[in-house]
Amino acid sequence: MSGTTLLINLAGAIALLLWGTHMISSALLRGFGSPLRQWLGHNLNNRWMALLSGIGITGLLQSSTAVSLMATSFTAAGTLALAPALAMMLGANIGSTLVVQLLSLDMSMLMPLMLLTGLIVFRLRDDSRFESIGCALIGLGLMLLALHMLGSTLAQVETTPVFQLIMQSLDGDLLIALLVALLLTWLCHSSVAVVLLIVSLAATGMLSATTLVALVLGVNIGGTLPSVINAGSSVGRRLPLGNLLVRVIGALAVLPFAGWLAGTNLNPSTLVVVLHSGFNVVLALVFIGLTDVLANALTRLLPDPVREVDPGMPHYLDEAGLEVANIGLSNAAREALRMADMFSAMLGRLLQLFHSSAPTCVDDIRRIDQSLDLLSAAIRAYLADIGKEGLSDDDADRAQEILLFVINLEHAADILSSSLAQLAMRRVRRGEQFSAFELGNIAPLHDALLESLSLAISVFLREDIATAHQLISRKETVRQLEAHASREHFRKLQDDKNTWAESGDLFQRVLRDYRRVHHHIAALAYPLLERAGERAIENNDPGKENPSCAC
Repeated sequence: MSGTTLLINLAGAIALLLWGTHMISSALLRGFGSPLRQWLGHNLNNRWMALLSGIGITGLLQSSTAVSLMATSFTAAGTLALAPALAMMLGANIGSTLVVQLLSLDMSMLMPLMLLTGLIVFRLRDDSRFESIGCALIGLGLMLLALHMLGSTLAQVETTPVFQLIMQSLDGDLLIALLVALLLTWLCHSSVAVVLLIVSLAATGMLSATTLVALVLGVNIGGTLPSVINAGSSVGRRLPLGNLLVRVIGALAVLPFAGWLAGTNLNPSTLVVVLHSGFNVVLALVFIGLTDVLANALTRLLPDPVREVDPGMPHYLDEAGLEVANIGLSNAAREALRMADMFSAMLGRLLQLFHSSAPTCVDDIRRIDQSLDLLSAAIRAYLADIGKEGLSDDDADRAQEILLFVINLEHAADILSSSLAQLAMRRVRRGEQFSAFELGNIAPLHDALLESLSLAISVFLREDIATAHQLISRKETVRQLEAHASREHFRKLQDDKNTWAESGDLFQRVLRDYRRVHHHIAALAYPLLERAGERAIENNDPGKENPSCAC
């Protein structure tokens, strides 16, 4: 077989190994991401529990990189302190060595069983969780198949003159061997795959034990680089940088003793596995008591960034959250709540405009509306990116709820900015102000709108069915307030013939727009009721609009 064909087979085996790892982690996170996130939130209170959690989750997901991205997103969002996150990464590093030990065993008969079982479970029933388990089993089968291909290909590669020349150039030069393993691990984005490759190389007997030690150290450093490079913000970079520093310090401490470690009586393949495991266990024992010190140092080195002046710039939509659906959805939900805060601020400025007729209030409303539109666009784009790897049924429903929450708030804010604020300015340009009668009728509508907004936020956060029904029932309350104000206004027009018809028309349009805004707020209850399989109980409202797009 030609050298080119061997290289293609080798690259294909590594690619299949990486794809199998990706299938396992993405399938389990898609199917069980939300329970896993909730479990982590309740069990990462101390460093030892975080350490054990890192070991267990890495063994489950077969990827310390996936655990690193998950923990990085937690710390960037502020839901997980940096010290326990560092302890969790120490555990994840140990967990990856257990995966290597498991996959280094001869499990050739297990491979077809995993593929067959995975396919049966995947087609067992139309349930997202069964599909996730089936995909994970298929991914494990593909990893075992890739390892079999890797071993067969390396058995032929070791006889080629070019390979022997490369190995001879690495043998004895510890620094070059370390750097080559570091670069290869970074390119593969999987320390498990490269360690297994080194185990296969060690079995050929072409490399000295000292060189194998250097290669293992290089793999441990290179495995931290993808998370460091992919971290979007300085806050998100703290955790992967801390993990990198721990590995570098450990490698620099062990490298001078490479010759002594190579003098053990272990065979080369066993030496690689034992050294990889022992290195990470020792690092965990040494640094588990230093996580607070390291966290403080990283916080000083990478301080919190100064927030952008424009509040429309997202604060929580970090890229690490895109890798884990439930974390990304939590980030999007936090930004959606910021939109609700902006909308509440617009309502406050609008009421101030009605009372004072200050043109500056119009500028404030317009500025906040522009920021709200900017943030809405960012959230919608972020939600679209989360869905690229597929979502479970629950996560897809939650994404739809967030999307409708964002869209309805954006439309309601447009009514405040482009209609209500402009109606108030027409009065200002005519040198008039809203009368005490008009303000007295606007105030109940305004208060009802604020109360409904509070209920909508509660529905969005707590997913409370009773609160959702209460929010929808308030549409009748707002309708009655509008009808009462309209009747009283027409009665006043009949009594006061000097009132301009245009002034009366402006007030009627203000009442109508308040009701239009409330329709958008009340519509936030419908996604939850639809997901729960319930019908909304509404009073007879001849003017009601489509709940999903009331305007």
